Amino acid sequence: MAEFPSKVSTRTSSPAQGGAAVSALRPDLGFVRSSLGALMLLQLVLGLLVWALIADTPYHLYPAYGWVMFVAVFLWLVTIVFFILYLFQLHMKLYMVPWPLVLMIFNVGATVLYVTAFITCSASVELTSLKGTRRYNQRAAASFFSCLVMIAYGVSAFFSFQAWRGVGSNAATSQMAGGYA
Repeated sequence: MAEFPSKVSTRTSSPAQGGAAVSALRPDLGFVRSSLGALMLLQLVLGLLVWALIADTPYHLYPAYGWVMFVAVFLWLVTIVFFILYLFQLHMKLYMVPWPLVLMIFNVGATVLYVTAFITCSASVELTSLKGTRRYNQRAAASFFSCLVMIAYGVSAFFSFQAWRGVGSNAATSQMAGGYA
């Protein structure tokens, strides 16, 4: 036992220059070019159009447009959160969350909510404004864009379902690709 300390050499090292190592958040531009990233950007732009068009009218007088505003703003904000998570690859740091399943459930739910918002918005245009007026045109345009957002979320739900099932990839490629196609 007496020989043990003489055989062990210890060295101390100083931390890297600049103090503690902090990993910088760098955007993954490959995500923006992927189908998931492009669809999320499309959903953000079209969703913004829906709620901006409705918000520019006196929607608070009609409960139907309150529902459309809730759906559009809520899903727009949640999509921003998902977009940032995937853009900065934060979903890779939260590996314990089943992201393909979470994304599929979100996209299916968003599609269903936008179906109701589209039907509500479309049915309320004629009842709440005079044909040919600015309000009528804005509400009709919001209805059109809510249909487009509904389709975009439906396509995302389809791709999310395929990613969740693992169609067209194996475990190695899905891990290396960051989980998006």
